[in-house]
Amino acid sequence: MNKKLQHIAFAFIGVLFINYLSNAVYKRFDLTQDKRYTISNVSATILDKIDNNVFINVYLEGEFPAEFKRLQTETLQFLEELKAIKPTIQFRFINPSVIRKRLIKRGMIPSQLTVEEDGKLSEAIIFPWAEIVVGKKTELVSLLPNSIAKTQESQLQNAIEKLEYSFANALNNITNDKQQKIAVISGNGELEDIHLYSLLSEIGKKYRLAKFTLDSVASNPEKTLKELTNFDLAIIAKPTERFTEQEKFTLDQFITNGGKSLWMVDTNYADTDSLYNEGKMLAFPRDLNLTDLLFSYQVRINNKLIQDLYAAKIPLATGNVGNQAQFQHLNWYYHPLVNGNPNHAISKNLAPVRFRFTTQIDTLKGNIKKTPLLVTSVLTKKVGTPNFVELQSIAKQPQEKEYNNGPQLLGVLLEGTFNSAYKNRTKPFNTSLFKQESKTNKMVVIADGDIAKNQILKGKPHDLSLDKWTGEQFGNKEFLINTIDYLLDDSGLIKLRNKTVNINLLDKQKAYAEKSFWQFINIGVPLALLALFGFVFNFLRRRKYSK
Repeated sequence: MNKKLQHIAFAFIGVLFINYLSNAVYKRFDLTQDKRYTISNVSATILDKIDNNVFINVYLEGEFPAEFKRLQTETLQFLEELKAIKPTIQFRFINPSVIRKRLIKRGMIPSQLTVEEDGKLSEAIIFPWAEIVVGKKTELVSLLPNSIAKTQESQLQNAIEKLEYSFANALNNITNDKQQKIAVISGNGELEDIHLYSLLSEIGKKYRLAKFTLDSVASNPEKTLKELTNFDLAIIAKPTERFTEQEKFTLDQFITNGGKSLWMVDTNYADTDSLYNEGKMLAFPRDLNLTDLLFSYQVRINNKLIQDLYAAKIPLATGNVGNQAQFQHLNWYYHPLVNGNPNHAISKNLAPVRFRFTTQIDTLKGNIKKTPLLVTSVLTKKVGTPNFVELQSIAKQPQEKEYNNGPQLLGVLLEGTFNSAYKNRTKPFNTSLFKQESKTNKMVVIADGDIAKNQILKGKPHDLSLDKWTGEQFGNKEFLINTIDYLLDDSGLIKLRNKTVNINLLDKQKAYAEKSFWQFINIGVPLALLALFGFVFNFLRRRKYSK
């Protein structure tokens, strides 16, 4: 009896000890192979900076396709992981059906999905959005970002992979009181504000923007350089006028003093408007006097135009019906459609990026790390300039054997220590800020200025992501936003876009084809087993009690 009491006492003490440990030591274990529920150090650091309560409204509630229930579940589990790290986070899932108009006014555009059930197709509307509120600040989170996904299953995979990045980016925007500054360079015939509106209005939500002219270099170069070094990033968007040595030196020293840069440069003159108006145009080299500057950063932008059989469409009048002109959208090989590098955070899971009359980039050997971001298909052709480009050539059937120049580099990321282009040369002006080389720095060079140029519709800037004629969607805007985020990201936040999650999705066609079989397995077999059990039980019972 004493031994039994001892065992009971030890068991009781053991339970109390385990209960104490469970309250004193809290630990969650992620047993998934891809560690999908492990919050990164980047996200944890952002959460540590938040002192106030965080309220999150998620509008993934109600009736929607079964596979998107998975997105709801994954979002719930992710937010539970955030709450485990930061208990001051509170979240709730809200059915948006009664507040649709209010959500749309606040910028939460619904997504229309195609639902397949029993082999039949129907449409469904969902609001894949979350709203984060910290104090008086509010940030929207898209839970279904645009991507190159061709199926809803692939789109769902991309959405789940980006969950941590989407929430971490929004929380970082809320907590970041000091906005980084971006200089939009002007003075050399760069794109006008109305043509950059779609891009700048978006990045202006996160960064401080200012137009910065290099004209003052001629009168006060030292002051101009000092003012430029107050910025974190310089955007050079399609300059059309030659740079002076003083202007080049100013940009060069901005870079060696740590400034990031985004170059979008056309080395040819090729204007689509004159092509439409006159039916042909002369494409010829444009001398911007930047070759030696970019050469010192180990890149060179060439003058030959690139044609690609994977190209965007342009509208072309092909006839008349009554008094109405009839238009067709035809492939225009001078407007390549380019997929991004799937292995880099900037360009992963993007819709194709449209180029217009682009040239190609060569990289040179050296210590700088070069990462291709945008590369054409293998079916390309180089066209030397000067050369006439005729609109009627669109009607000619392309000969695939002529498009044999292979993949062409159109956009590249450069990372490392940049040497000044004026390291061993006479300086255009003296400055106390002169540095022969930079510390570790980053820049992106793109061989097309029109990559950032939005169209104009009825006198107003059109969305850079959409073509106003064809309605086709492009990845230009998201690519450039990702590029700017990457160049200015010191925390490694954007690298979360490279997170990969393995999701086992249902094969709908196979499930529909084998529907009857699995219904029998799930319904018929249990009933049959139950009937068999009843028969055997009654048989044995009668046999036992009949004696």
